[in-house]
Amino acid sequence: MPQSQKIRNFEIQKTCEYKGEVYQVRDNGGVFRLRKSNNRKRPLDEVWTIGKVNKQRGYLYFSSEVVHRIVATAFHKQPTKNHNIVDHIDTNKQNNRSDNLRWVTKLENAVGNPITARRIELVCGSIEAFLADPSKFSGKFQNPNYEWMCAISKEEAQISKERLLAWAKSDKPLQGGTLGDWIFRRINSEPESSSINYIESITPNAAQQRYFLNDKPNEFPCTPKIIEANPLKTYYNNIKKGDVFFRNHNGEYVVVKREFSKDRKSIYVLTRAVPSIEDEVSLEDLPHSLNCVNYVNNLYIHSRETGFLSKEYLEEKFDDCTQ
Repeated sequence: MPQSQKIRNFEIQKTCEYKGEVYQVRDNGGVFRLRKSNNRKRPLDEVWTIGKVNKQRGYLYFSSEVVHRIVATAFHKQPTKNHNIVDHIDTNKQNNRSDNLRWVTKLENAVGNPITARRIELVCGSIEAFLADPSKFSGKFQNPNYEWMCAISKEEAQISKERLLAWAKSDKPLQGGTLGDWIFRRINSEPESSSINYIESITPNAAQQRYFLNDKPNEFPCTPKIIEANPLKTYYNNIKKGDVFFRNHNGEYVVVKREFSKDRKSIYVLTRAVPSIEDEVSLEDLPHSLNCVNYVNNLYIHSRETGFLSKEYLEEKFDDCTQ
């Protein structure tokens, strides 16, 4: 839908003050900055817009301000000291409809991230166990960036737990299950996806499916460093035949061919191993791998066919998925 048409499609319009500016805000995410009295009209004053995409962060911006904070302020009041982070309920950073936004705590925002949630489950056994007493897990996380969560009081953690459970029950397609199930189901329409275990990769913006308990993070050199408005298309354009697609302790695999899935929600990449100097085999006889890339919750998620599968089988499956 064109931006001009989207802005006109609204039901409620409110006025709010945000950082010294007065805005008119619509429930569809449109914002309109009023001109300051006795001041010269600025280029962005009194123009309806949904904002422009910040390519590095993926959010919609109006001038130097993120649009979602303006909309949340108008429709969900001013943030409090603790509830001062805007959560996009459907995980789409660019869906700034008022009913898709809510103020959350730093803890709730962190736990709502599926990669963080999975790490909590691996370290603590479950999200519920962590929220029962975060201090018990101080020093248990290898990444020191997670240590702040362990300083959260039991009382604050309990409040967050109750809020998270209430949200889980209120999401009609996601009734039942643990918090971990709900968090993972939020980001994928397929119910069975909640059982998939992911770990962060070495490459920024990338994660990978865990196949074994001692799996090591891989490198995915083609992963975009900057997230564009169309994340999958950006990744697709980065993938060139012959480029290294992934690298791990076993070696490197290079791109043979790549294509979008039929619904254009995934990218399939057929790769082959790079032979070592002493290998005396034809390229056709080298191991091949079929990889799938999805963009979920601001991360490129990599999965692949495992096992000793023939090149012919992988090529046939590639064609089935993409044609």
